[in-house]
Order: sequence, then C-alpha cells, then structure tokens
Amino acid sequence: MTRTERSRTALLVGRHALLFTHTAPCRVPLVFQEQSLNLSMVVDLDGIICCIKQGDVSGVQSQLQEFNKEYAQCFFFDAEEKERRKFRKNKVRQSSGSDSDCDEYDQDDGDLVLRQNLAVVLVRFIRTQMKSQVLRLCLRSLRILSRDKKVLGPMVTDSALITLARVAGLTTSDAVEEGSDPDSDFYDSIIASLAKARLPQTRTDVDGDDTEAGDQHEEYPAFEEDAKSDVSIANSGDLDSISWSGRHRPSINEMHQTGDHHKVLERGKRDRRESAMDGDEDEEEERSGGEMERKEAMKVLCNVVYNSTWAQERFSALRLLCGLTQRLSSSTSSSSPSSVHFYELRLMFLMTALRPELRTQLQQEGGVSILTAALESSLEAQWKNQYECELGPAAAPISLEASQRIIEILKILFNITYSAHRQEPSEEDASLYRHLVAILRLCLMRKCMLSDDTDELQSHTVNLLSALPLQCLDVLLTPPQQTDSQQSQSANMDCVHILLLFMERRLESGDRVKEKLTPVLNLLTESCRAHRETRRYVRKHILPPLRDVSHRPEDGSTVKSRLIRLMTHLDTDLKHCAADLIFVLCKENVRRFVKYTGYGNAAGLLATRGLLGGQTSVTLRSDTQYSSDSDSDTEEYLQVKDRVNPVTGRVEAEQPDPMEGMTEEEKEEEAKRLIMLFNKLSRDKIIQPMGVNSEGKLVPMMGLREDSITEAGESGSDHDGDEKGKES
Repeated sequence: MTRTERSRTALLVGRHALLFTHTAPCRVPLVFQEQSLNLSMVVDLDGIICCIKQGDVSGVQSQLQEFNKEYAQCFFFDAEEKERRKFRKNKVRQSSGSDSDCDEYDQDDGDLVLRQNLAVVLVRFIRTQMKSQVLRLCLRSLRILSRDKKVLGPMVTDSALITLARVAGLTTSDAVEEGSDPDSDFYDSIIASLAKARLPQTRTDVDGDDTEAGDQHEEYPAFEEDAKSDVSIANSGDLDSISWSGRHRPSINEMHQTGDHHKVLERGKRDRRESAMDGDEDEEEERSGGEMERKEAMKVLCNVVYNSTWAQERFSALRLLCGLTQRLSSSTSSSSPSSVHFYELRLMFLMTALRPELRTQLQQEGGVSILTAALESSLEAQWKNQYECELGPAAAPISLEASQRIIEILKILFNITYSAHRQEPSEEDASLYRHLVAILRLCLMRKCMLSDDTDELQSHTVNLLSALPLQCLDVLLTPPQQTDSQQSQSANMDCVHILLLFMERRLESGDRVKEKLTPVLNLLTESCRAHRETRRYVRKHILPPLRDVSHRPEDGSTVKSRLIRLMTHLDTDLKHCAADLIFVLCKENVRRFVKYTGYGNAAGLLATRGLLGGQTSVTLRSDTQYSSDSDSDTEEYLQVKDRVNPVTGRVEAEQPDPMEGMTEEEKEEEAKRLIMLFNKLSRDKIIQPMGVNSEGKLVPMMGLREDSITEAGESGSDHDGDEKGKES
C-alpha cells in the first residue's frame, strides 16, 4: 500500500482516550479535544527495525523523536472497535461500489499490529547497551504505548517487567526469558508480520471479522487473558480514594461507550508545574547520572501496573516491592530528593492499593517507620521534644514538589494502617504511631503554595488520622499553648480548630459530600467521645446554647443547621455520621438531642439505637469521657420552652382548635370516621400503623398488639398458678 493510499484511509490510532499524561500518570483531568492521527504516516516501523538491526542509533533516535513528539498526549483505546466494524460492515453492504470502509477495517487491524510489534521491538532493544538519550526515547515510546491496554502484551511478561525494573533501579537481575541480543531472524519475522498486516483483506461478513479477531487473540494470549479480568479506573481524579473505597468501579471500556474515535487530554496539574523541565532535560541528564532513565522506566511501570491485573500479580510474585522499599529508604536518606522519588511513591501507592498481600508485606517489613521517615524528611521537620515538632510563626509554605510527595506518602500509610484503629497497639507500635501523629499535626498546621494543595493535604491527613488508634491521637492536644492558640481548659485546640474549619469548607462545597465529609465527621465524633476537652470545644462551635427557637433547627446557614439537614440525607452512612456527631456533643442524652434537633430529625438515629421508647440516655462505652456539666438553658429559651413543638424543634404559630363549636356527638362521629379511614388505608396496605415495643423499637401495631396479649396471658397464667399454690 502506497503512502498516498495510507493517507486516504485514516488509521484510527486507538479509539478512546486513556488516563496518563506524560509526567503524572495518575492525575489527569478528563478534558478532551478531538484529534485525528495516523501512526503509519508518523513513524516508519520498518525503518526503526532496520536501523536497530544495522546498529544505526541516529536513525532510531530521529524516528522515535518524531513518534514521541506527535503522540506525547495521545491515548489509544480500541475497546469498541468490533462493534463499530459491525455497524460499518452493514453500512458498506447497503452502498455499492465503495470499499473505503473495508480498507479502513484492514488498516485498523494493521495499526494495532504495528503498535504491538513496536512494543515487542522496544522491549528487546532496551536490554542492549545503548546511549542514555536513545534509552530515554525508547522508554518514552513504551510509556505512550503502555496507555493502550491492547498493546500491553509484550510489556507484562516477567522478562519485560524485570527489564523495566532494572532500568528503574528496583533490581539488578537480568531478564529471565529472551536473550539480550536478538538475532536477525527475530527482526525479519517482525518485518514479515508487518508486511502481512498491511495487505488489504476484504471482509465479506461479520463472522469472518470475528474469526480474524480470534486469530489475533491467539498471537498475544498473555495480554488477552489479562484484558478479560482487568478493571482499571477511568476517572483519574477518584484514584486517591481507591485505597479506602472497596466498591465496584466501572472499567475504562464502560466509561467511554459514547466516546469519540481519538482524543487528547489536557495537560495535568503536575505537567503545568513542570513545563520548564522539558527544555533542560539534557543538562539534567548529565548531572543526574541516569536519573531520567529511571524516571521514564518508573512511569512505564506505573502505567503497566495500573492497567494490568496480570502485571500486578507478577509484580507481587517477582518481589519487586523489596527493591522499591530499598529505593525509598535510600531516597529518604539523601540530602536532596531526586525527581524520580515521586514516581517511586506513586508506584508503591498503586501496588498497596491494588494488591492486599503487599500491604501486609510492607507493614511487616517496617513500612510505617520507613514512610514516617520519608514524611519527616519531606516536611523538613524540626523536633522540640519527643512528640512535638517545631512550628514557627512564619513557616514557609510547602513547595509544589514536596506537597505531592507528602500526599503520596499519606495515601500509602493509609493503605497499610487502615485497620489499625480496630486493634490494641503494642507499646512499640503505640510509640511509632504517636511519632507519626506528631508529624501529621504538622501536616494540618502547615500550608502549601496552592490552596488546593493545602485542602488535599489536609484531606489525606484526616483520612490517615481516622485510621490510627484513637489513644494515640492525644499527641494532637499536648503541645504547649501559645499566645494565639485555641484552647479548652489546659488542652491545645489548634488542630481541632483546623479540623472544624476543614469540615465547614466541605459542608459549603456540596460536591461529593459523602466521600469528603464522612472521614472528618467520624474523626471528630470519636475524638469528642474520647476527650472531654475536645467535646467542649467542638460543642461550643457547633451547638451553642439555644436562644432563638423561632425557626426549625435545620433552617439556616450555620454549621449546626447544615449538619442537622444531613441527618435526613438519602445516604444512610452520611446521615448516621452527622447524627452521631450531634448525639455525642449532647453526651448521648436523648432529651438534649431532641431539644437541639427536633424529634423529626432525631427519629432516625433513635430508631436505629432503640431509643424511641423514651429512654433519656444510653449505656456509654468504656472509653467514653464525658464531663458532669449540665446543659443549662438560656433565659430566652426558658421563656418559650413550654410552647416549643418537640417534633419540629421550634415555636409554632397558634392554630385554631378544629373541635371548637362541635357537640360531643359530633366529636364522636368525627372520631369514628377517622378510625374507618385509617382502617381502610391499613387494609389496602397504603399505610402501616407502627408502635414502640418494650425495647424502644418501632414494630407494626398488629405485632405489638399480639405481644401485649401474649404477655397478658402469661401474666394471667402465672397469677392463676400463684392462686392455686396458695389454695393448696
């Protein structure tokens, strides 16, 4: 096929946009712009193979530079290609004398073979000794190809993973499958397969198309088996929550069922920060001694691991986490962190998020202490005493690069400690966790250069604090008070104040309320239950003494009103979290809880806990610390207390008596009519009358009546027995 013919039929290079930008593989906004590209017009794969075969390094370099420049932000995806071909096949049958669509089908298959063979050649080529600049170009091309799941086959073998890990500095082992110096027959077979793929093959029916696809699957069995089980996440903005969210997420194919053929992603946040780096790569390479190659190899590993379940399993089986941990330890001890440090952390986060056994392995190998040291180094913490970091009044904001490293460390720490709050820590672990909490206090108090980074840093800090044992969080309150410190009695409340402000911002945002609010609500609830000073301070800000009761408790823009509105939210977990916090601030006293929220808002939590029967309090847990202070009413509340409607929690306007002017007979007839209406609604199962049983739980009225009759019968039988006993 000539170049003119190839330009006439566009090679739809990967039908869908994937995930990763060229510098931040897991942080990309889903902003798309349509673009049409043709792989065979941009890169001559035959020429690359011939250059490699002949040792023409400059030729390989020029070809790969053109490829990387053209496809730096392109994302290949062919998940829907089969369905599109079926649709177009039927369209071609209806139109006579046109074979352009059929040619396009062949070109699409040939283009996929092009990319797959390019990946095979590059994986083999990077095992040879080559100049660092050529190696970097090869790795960048592999990184671009690794965005397409249908091209992952050559990159998920043990040999390829070990090769990439060796370049990334995670291992010193050699490849375990193919040799490092392929002979000419290997390249000749590649060229032959490419020539075969380029031959136009007119398909006459859908069955023929399916048969050819099946043959192609047999050519790359390792990848095709992986593609059947892979469930990657398409929305890279939700990737941070993967470590603490176990619900099913749609695959990339599902996310893009209505997408266009080929799309380009906007540069991500980290890309914009590092835009000046592109022009100085050669200088940086000379200074770093292979750092750029390690970074590129690490990016490829991130893409491959993120997109392939098989690669995740092999990464675990090959024990590459040990090399990653050693790299992280050496990076922490270094005086100046390298640029590859962020990608080491990102790869560790992906593996601990996706492979449960690696979380346990990392924790057993001292991962908490290693990551704590890395966090301390990134924050440049200065210690005043054992559990107190120095925090100057004019501390410099955390740099952009340091804030990203810190966030990655916090996410990894959450992955390996998320269940620690359910366990009783040993003395050694408790000391380690308190040391970590002291550093986390610094994360809460320090600011980043960007406000969005500050909010993200505090969010991940809150998540990690909620995962640690509660008894170790007392370190947050122990620092000595300063002149401008928030305080409650003798405790320093600066961190609690930051948490309250953080919660208020999340309440005002109104976006993804459950994911953003439940961690901080749970953390404040448990802290208030365990520390009476914290409860007093939080109650003063959320539940001030009642004065104005002319409005419903949920009306208004105060923090209290917003939290009470959440108590009737559709999401069960969210409404229980909000109700629990208010309930704990009321010292788990039912009367006080109803007073502040109204019975209508409080009924959900009271029914869940079996407190609808009128109990005034509950049995407190052993770790609960509530003070003995009473809830004194204000003078304004006492004046209208008798007129407050307990259901709505406000003073209602006086309503006329509906029975006024009616005789006793008319009242009796009205009562009978209402009873008949209720009975009709109950028989038609439109409503179900409910009552409260002896345990304070809501049960159907019929069941409640049967229980009462049974109890009365049992008590009567006992009484008769007692009487007979007396007579005898």
